[in-house]
Amino acid sequence: MIPKLADLGPDLLVTTRRRRALTLSLPYAGVALFALAAAAGWWWLTPPIAFGIFVAVVTATHDVVHRSLGLGRAATEWALFLLGAVLLESGHAYRATHLQHHRTFPSEDDPEGRPADLSALGAVLYGPVFLVRLWWWAYRRAAGRQRVWLLAEAAVPVLAVGAGALWWRGLLVYAVMMIVGSWVYPLLTVHLPHRDYGDTPLTQTRTLRGRVVPAVFLELTYHLEHHLYPQVPSHNLARLARRLDPFLAEAGVRPWKVI
Repeated sequence: MIPKLADLGPDLLVTTRRRRALTLSLPYAGVALFALAAAAGWWWLTPPIAFGIFVAVVTATHDVVHRSLGLGRAATEWALFLLGAVLLESGHAYRATHLQHHRTFPSEDDPEGRPADLSALGAVLYGPVFLVRLWWWAYRRAAGRQRVWLLAEAAVPVLAVGAGALWWRGLLVYAVMMIVGSWVYPLLTVHLPHRDYGDTPLTQTRTLRGRVVPAVFLELTYHLEHHLYPQVPSHNLARLARRLDPFLAEAGVRPWKVI
């Protein structure tokens, strides 16, 4: 039997004000660094900064979607919009499809989980249409204000590309990097963690163990732990993993070892 979160420790749900502020501000610190590098003409520095922005936004949005940062209802709606805007994506579409992923994977009505059933090449080729399909899935099921949020978010990449083309090359480069960078989502965030999934919660996804790689990805590599306990914020997943290790070993679950 999978341990109850209460038995693993209620401290795993704690998010301090300092941690919340850090999580929500990191993406914008990354954007500021990108703007400085572009203004200085240090284009060689922009790809690693863009990578850091992706990791920071995905981590923060992930926690906002699962309400693990302690934000209120209105703050959650704005956080989804503002964080998604950094990557020129729809935070509200992500919430709708990601929560559906947790509810129904694997199933036909899980648009986020579809790349798990594709080949690696298929997941790569699926990249350019992945977010578009997630947005359309969410929009068809939304109503009222949620559709307004979704429409506003759909306009962000169009405005960014247009402003970049007319105003500043740095913004255009940023927009292209964010759009093209999102094409790896099906491969990295769905196919690789879920491929060859099994029939039980312990075999439907994987987890990575190491020091460097999990730290670089801000603990997003603990995918199994997240699926088992989605209410635990990302900054506590490493601690959760250590407490789960005896149970996983007894259950025959072997984490992937990375540096």
